[in-house]
This record gives sequence, C-alpha cells and structure tokens, in this order.
Amino acid sequence: MEAQKPTQQPQAKAAAKKAAKSGSNVTGIKNAFLVIIACFIVAVCLFAFWFGHESHFEEGHPIDLWGTIYKGGVIVPILQTLFLTVIVLSVERFIAMKSAKGKGNITKFVAGVKACLQKGDIAGAKVLCDKQKGSVAAVVAAALVKYEEMDKNTVLTKEQKVAMLQKEVEEATALEMPALQQNLPIVATMTTLGTLVGLLGTVIGMIKSFQALAASGAPDSTELSTGISEALINTAFGIATGAFAVISYNFYTNKIDNLTYAIDEIGFSIVQTFAATH
Repeated sequence: MEAQKPTQQPQAKAAAKKAAKSGSNVTGIKNAFLVIIACFIVAVCLFAFWFGHESHFEEGHPIDLWGTIYKGGVIVPILQTLFLTVIVLSVERFIAMKSAKGKGNITKFVAGVKACLQKGDIAGAKVLCDKQKGSVAAVVAAALVKYEEMDKNTVLTKEQKVAMLQKEVEEATALEMPALQQNLPIVATMTTLGTLVGLLGTVIGMIKSFQALAASGAPDSTELSTGISEALINTAFGIATGAFAVISYNFYTNKIDNLTYAIDEIGFSIVQTFAATH
C-alpha cells in the first residue's frame, strides 16, 4: 500500500494542474482581429462590386439607394466594416451567452442546488450541474468538489475550510468571467468609433460641398450633390453603427450581470451551508 502512494500523488497533482488550465468551456471567437479583417474584405467587395455597379447609375448619377451609398466615398467601406463587425460580434456573443446560460432555467437550477445542499445531497447537486452545464453550473461543480474535499479533511480548522471553499468559488468565477466578457470591449469601442468615423465622413462631404459652392461662376450642382450625399450617407452609417453597438453592449452586459448575480448567490449559499453544517 505504501509503495503506491508516490505514484498516486503525482497523478493527483497532474489532474489538478490539468483542471486548472482547462479554462472556461463557453464558446466564442478568440481572435476578433480576424473578424475585423473579414468584415473589411466583405465591405470593400460590397462597395466596389455592388454599390458601385453601373446598373445603379445613369450618366454618372445614382438612380437608387445603392448608388447613393456609393457616392458616400471611401469612408463608407470603413463604416461598413465597423457595422458588420458589431453585427458579427453581437451574434457571436449571443451564441456565447446561450452556451454560458446552460440548458435549463438558471433560477430553477439555483433553487434546486440550494435544496440539495439543505438536504446534504451533494451527489444530487452534481447531477443538476451535469444536466444544466454552462458557466453557473461550472462554478457550482468546482465548488462542490472542494466542498467534498473539505468535508473529508481532518487537518484544517473550520475557518480554514470555509476560507478554502470561498477561495475556490472566487477562482472558478474568475475563470468564467473572461469568457463571458470576451469581445464586448470591442463592441463598446465601436459605439464611439462608429460615430467619430461617421463624423469624419460628414466633414469631408461638407468640405466638398463648400468647394463646389466656392467655384467660380455658377456652383457645380453635381459636385454639390455628391458632397451632400457623402456627408449624409456617412452620418447615417455612423449613427447606425454607434446605436447598434450601444444596444448590443448594454444588452449583453445585462446578461452577464444576471449570470454573475446567480453565481454569487449560489456560491454564497454553498459557503454558508458548509459553515452551518460543520
């Protein structure tokens, strides 16, 4: 029996090390830069081959909305890139939040785990975690493993056990939070960047309009209309990008807050249950 201990200890340490490095299993795009590059390529192709297609023009003048957008100038593909990036990352966050939420109702899951803890049914709580999945279930599962470990520990004091259990909950929560918040800072940046780039396009368009007005003789109506179109199109894209980014960011921030509240609630319950029963 004693000869097996040296081999079992390294295996236990290796398993713990592997678990610590496993990270969150919340799905999501890890490299948002590739998304921006892909959106830029799509935006340029749309601008060059669709908006700028000859079918949208007659004698150099736009005859529909697509041609008018093309007249917005070179700032339009940049704004389209920002807008497409917000859309793609918003869809990506929707999938990630759905994965983080798990398969069932979080409120019912938290209530079920609390009921199991009150009865001392740790195995039942683990079964609920396996069914629920998601970020909340991952934190609870990690806490329950530490709960059983502290329950069997006869060396540490009660206060030390409670502190260790609390630390495990905090570490498991910290492991999930980056996966939940991933790519949201980029969406938040788009709220300001989209508006500023749209404003830049507006200023460029107005400069062209005033240049047409300042020309000698009668103002060139074509140049004047082109400048005004460029100003208005860029303004519209900038406002749309900023507005959609704000809505998306606030929506998913609220979702994360709800998940965080559920994690804090169940984590506190696990720690308090251990402190009350030991």
